[in-house]
Amino acid sequence: MIDRTAVRNNANYLRNVRPIDPEEIAEYIEGTPHPAVVRETLREEAFGLRLREREDGAFVPVEESPVDPPGWAPAALPEAYAFAVEDLLVREYGANWHRGESGDEIRERVRRLKTDYLYENEVEYDRVAALGYAIYHLPAYYATVGYVLDDLTENGLLDRTLRVLDVGAGVGGPALGLHDYLPDDAVVEYHAVEPSAATAVLDRMLEETGRNFRTTVHETTAEAFLGLDEEEGPASDTDDSFDLVLFGNVLSELADPVAVADAALDALAPDGSLVAFAPADRNTAIGLRRVEREVVASGGDPGRDAEIYSPALRLWPDAVPSDPGWSFDVAADLAVPPFQRRLDEATARGETDEPGEFVNVDVQFAYSILRPDGKRRVDIEASAERCARMAESERHVTDRVNLLAVKLSHDLSEGDNALYRVGDGSQATDHYLVCTRETALNRDLREAGYGSVVFVENGLVLWNEDEGAYNVVVDDETVVDLVAP
Repeated sequence: MIDRTAVRNNANYLRNVRPIDPEEIAEYIEGTPHPAVVRETLREEAFGLRLREREDGAFVPVEESPVDPPGWAPAALPEAYAFAVEDLLVREYGANWHRGESGDEIRERVRRLKTDYLYENEVEYDRVAALGYAIYHLPAYYATVGYVLDDLTENGLLDRTLRVLDVGAGVGGPALGLHDYLPDDAVVEYHAVEPSAATAVLDRMLEETGRNFRTTVHETTAEAFLGLDEEEGPASDTDDSFDLVLFGNVLSELADPVAVADAALDALAPDGSLVAFAPADRNTAIGLRRVEREVVASGGDPGRDAEIYSPALRLWPDAVPSDPGWSFDVAADLAVPPFQRRLDEATARGETDEPGEFVNVDVQFAYSILRPDGKRRVDIEASAERCARMAESERHVTDRVNLLAVKLSHDLSEGDNALYRVGDGSQATDHYLVCTRETALNRDLREAGYGSVVFVENGLVLWNEDEGAYNVVVDDETVVDLVAP
């Protein structure tokens, strides 16, 4: 057995002198172990030593600076990942996997998955379902995770050494997106928790990650891994806390998502982040927001376990929202990956059937980031001297008021007056800003991004009986200022 302490000591000495060569270190270790053994030991110790392995096999220190926003805007699922998906399909069914009985089987399973999600049925992931899931969902989930992580990197809150827990890792979309989002000099200890047959797909996809993205797959449930299963006991084999915990479209599939999310918060480092995202459809998006609200203690309690970092900020520190909370972001569509096109084009269609049933390249997602250190994406609070609370909109109907609001949608209109969902953390009913006339003084409303904070001066509050919501009219008498992008 190699003397790990000696390896670490030598690496710590050499790190400030020159690149660390396993062959050189081997000469200073008792018994002169083979350089390959030293190299593997350095790989296993790399995270703790903040070392990354270069392509030439030498190890160098990881930069201390945090991850910079990479300008994440993927146009397509990378070719290597698309090939890996097709490789699995060809292995399972042959070159014509998308035709005949195999194509019919996959299409039937994708249809069933879509129906189960729509009606919130329990989903069973056997090998066919896992392949269907990869075909239909992996590209969009790959793109989604990077857009969500932008909220952290813009404030320098993602380190170049990361210990990551991916709860319900599925077929690997979030893992691959995280891998490509991070710079080449990052070092990651990635732990995936996945109890289903999806691990066969996940393992193949993780083969495409780099040498400094070290992966471990735990084939167990989230409840068991996090110590919530009293019969089995904790299944985690790591006592270390995590810098990032991911829940990629999994909270809606858990029997008790609040308990699991609470346990995941306990597994976070003090400055870590819990990142959850879900499809933009009403059920899963509202479900995610419901979990967020139950997990976060209410009303500025100093004993709270977590704070909402983004996007649904509570701008009134003593308030808690109780509206449905259907909010989602939208990014550019991806190019259709070859495996989706093949499956879709091979579909037998009737005269009324439209193409595209098995194409899913929309990147639309609800998300939540929670942190135990109390940090928020923007540190802004509303003032009663300047603003009205959305919780009190009923008494302001037909009045003009000032509001501090988080923009929680893109334009939801169908070409008429621009319509944006907003919140301030106090709302009990849906609120929308309706721009009936854009001017130079209110243009910031359109230009503000999702999650931005805007100050609305002189907005007209109206009650929309048909929608059961408040519409705040933004017209030529209204000023909208971008407070925080």
